[in-house]
Amino acid sequence: DNWSKPLQNCDPLATIDGVLDIEKRSQLDVRWPQLKHSKDDGMNLQPLWKGEYKKHGTCCNNMYNEQAYYDLAMNLKDRFDLLKILSSQGITPGKSYIVQKVQDAIRTVTHQLPRLKCVEYPGLELSEIVICFEPKGKNVVSCRRPGTCFKNGKMGTILYR
Repeated sequence: DNWSKPLQNCDPLATIDGVLDIEKRSQLDVRWPQLKHSKDDGMNLQPLWKGEYKKHGTCCNNMYNEQAYYDLAMNLKDRFDLLKILSSQGITPGKSYIVQKVQDAIRTVTHQLPRLKCVEYPGLELSEIVICFEPKGKNVVSCRRPGTCFKNGKMGTILYR
């Protein structure tokens, strides 16, 4: 999802099973919680995980089957714990920060430029941090497409909730 166009929903007809192994579900729930859903719905219906696999995983199913995709997601989360990275750089929830400070904090660990996505609420609020990888998911690369944390074409401050 880093080059000339977003790689999303590459196989809209794919059958998606979700996380089949109950122990793996518990492990994934700790690393990648489904915050918009109750714990029971998240674990049983798996709307977030299935949705992310459909959106992104179907674009790499020649390298990873669905179950391997979930394993990769957990491994990458363990490798780059964004909450810990931000905290270690003095970036804590409930405050606003210059976009560059957030980018630099992540870059201290990944050594590459992340993509930050924001939503308007009423200013800009950080909603997603993207770390880009080469296709096999081993090496971090700089994200080439811009994020959405700009107001009037300029980087300003963003709320980190």
